[in-house]
Amino acid sequence: MQQPSDHSGKTLVSGVLLAGGESRRMGGVNKALLDFEGIPIIERIASVLQRVFAEVLLITNTPELFHFLGLRTYRDMVPGYGALGGLYTGLRACSGDYAFLTACDMPFIEEPVLRYIVGLADGYDVVAPRIHDRWEPMHAMYSRSCLPHIERLMAANDLKIINFFDEIAILKVTETDLARFDPECRFLLNINTPEDLERARKMVKTSSASV
Repeated sequence: MQQPSDHSGKTLVSGVLLAGGESRRMGGVNKALLDFEGIPIIERIASVLQRVFAEVLLITNTPELFHFLGLRTYRDMVPGYGALGGLYTGLRACSGDYAFLTACDMPFIEEPVLRYIVGLADGYDVVAPRIHDRWEPMHAMYSRSCLPHIERLMAANDLKIINFFDEIAILKVTETDLARFDPECRFLLNINTPEDLERARKMVKTSSASV
């Protein structure tokens, strides 16, 4: 079952997948296309998003690399602002009232975690995990009401998404809240270096061996 939409069929939450960055710490190799359990990391992430959201948008300035995903794709509307700019584009382009934001280098994204966060939207501008006293803006849900705050940061050349969190109604999702779905919070692991990739592959092997 995909989620959620209202009785008119309008999408309430859209998935927004960012595939930007230069992968410098990966030696110039595009980390989104690295093999993980037999498929590119980004394909694994996209498949999870498509199970949860009726609409999934890909934000990338290299769309030719990702045609195989079959997703609606947008270039940054205002280039040069990193993940903040990707969020801006996603919120402007999506048909939903909210956008769930994630990145192309997070291979342990999990459907139950997404569904839990999506279910908390009502009445908040942002719903975001806060783990070990740190916000996790790349696994969070954002309302269109955030657009003016994002525009203000962009005008100030401030690229940190969390820098508007103190101006809006935000719901904190704690490690305890998410423990029943992902006790180790693996969904937050992102792949920036070859060492990160090797660690993630070992985690999969360890989990398989324990089953």
